[in-house]
Amino acid sequence: MAVDYIVIVVYLAGMLAMGWWGMRRAKSKSEFLVAGRRLGPAMYSGTMAAIVLGGASTIGGVGLGYQYGLSGAWMVFTIGLGLLALSIFFSARIARLKVYTVSEMLDLRYGGRAGVISGVVMWAYTLMLAVTSTIAYATIFDVLFDMNRTLAIVLGGSIVVAYSTLGGMWSITLTDMVQFVVKTIGVLLLLLPIAVVKAGGFSEMKAKLPTEYFDPLGIGGETIFTYVLIYTFGMLIGQDIWQRVFTARNDTTAKWGGTVAGTYCLVYALAGAVIGTAAKVLYPNLASADDAFATIVKDELPIGVRGLVLAAALAAVMSTSSGALIACATVANNDIWSRLRGLVRPSEQEHDEVKGNRVFILLMGVAVILTAIALNDVVQALTVAYNLLVGGLLVPILGGLLWKRGTVQGALAGVGVGGISVIVLMATYGILANEPIYYGLLASLASYVIVSLATPATDAAVLAAWRDRLAGRAPEPRSEHAPAHQ
Repeated sequence: MAVDYIVIVVYLAGMLAMGWWGMRRAKSKSEFLVAGRRLGPAMYSGTMAAIVLGGASTIGGVGLGYQYGLSGAWMVFTIGLGLLALSIFFSARIARLKVYTVSEMLDLRYGGRAGVISGVVMWAYTLMLAVTSTIAYATIFDVLFDMNRTLAIVLGGSIVVAYSTLGGMWSITLTDMVQFVVKTIGVLLLLLPIAVVKAGGFSEMKAKLPTEYFDPLGIGGETIFTYVLIYTFGMLIGQDIWQRVFTARNDTTAKWGGTVAGTYCLVYALAGAVIGTAAKVLYPNLASADDAFATIVKDELPIGVRGLVLAAALAAVMSTSSGALIACATVANNDIWSRLRGLVRPSEQEHDEVKGNRVFILLMGVAVILTAIALNDVVQALTVAYNLLVGGLLVPILGGLLWKRGTVQGALAGVGVGGISVIVLMATYGILANEPIYYGLLASLASYVIVSLATPATDAAVLAAWRDRLAGRAPEPRSEHAPAHQ
């Protein structure tokens, strides 16, 4: 394992080095939070694919393949569909808004007063996303070093917090590009073909497994529908995803770069399911489906390659973890703390804004690590987060983008009724039930439409300013301007 250890250590050291390099570029709020809005197509595509394909997509995707066969690809497939929908239909408009958070977009569209409440919901979602990604370090480091769970979480989490705090989005972008390359080589080019060959090829896999393992809908129609509601719609409105859209150089980059990343996700989804299906042939009696990834890596891959594939798993976890962390800190600082203390001042110095966001990343990072150590049921925590996000925020966000008659009162009603309905229904039916997201969305939609129609239309001046921002005609905020770095 010495060679494997060296590969992992070099990879982790490289992540920290990029954090240090990114610190030298992050001289303004725009540079720190959205990489100066200057990413070109190649870098944008790589980083967007990296953030959406995390530990759940890699380790969990292989686990679903182990459990259900090829139809286990649906979870990651719906993530790719969501990214494609966001990129094709909404990303150009989102990028032109020149904001930093989803809540800022809601304030612009509805004329204020929606930000703090939506910010709290978004903060809870991004925090739990970062926590569940951080917990995944325990699985990987246990395979690598037989390491204690708490120590593994602290080690992996500290590295992510360090490079994210140092350089903000520039560091995260650079590390994500490396992680995208490592993930592509490790999972698609190495683990996938080796797993299929070790399992005897597709003919042998078909001979040894039940036919439902090769049924594209074998996981069940209701499960697929729920994945679409949670993950496809979740991709449309998550702060962690939007913050990457804000990094695009222009509309075209956001649209076509995201389309490439979404297509990559579809390929990655199928690869994970095939690897899991091969693992079922090789190890038919694993105690847990989620052990499939670690087991096939540990037992079937040659020295050196094993280290690279485990580095790919680390890359998957780190990219999602760092993206969720900076999103969580951005929302906490810009949407909640600044508003509650009345600190939103146009005259604030750029250097102070960078320092403030850096402090919040560090604070949120410590909170994420401590929560990850304390938390046991990851699936339930992530389900709560996604249910609140989609049930509370989907309707007001998409309504704001698509329906000019929506009002701030309707948006607040949609967030409040949808969020409360989801919480009550999870308490009634159980956290993992499908009913909370089904009925929560319907309640949010009904309250948004009814209250919007019952209240005065949004002020014409607010809508005019909104249309100017959507069209890219509004002047850029002062903190957008930063020294040129090339």
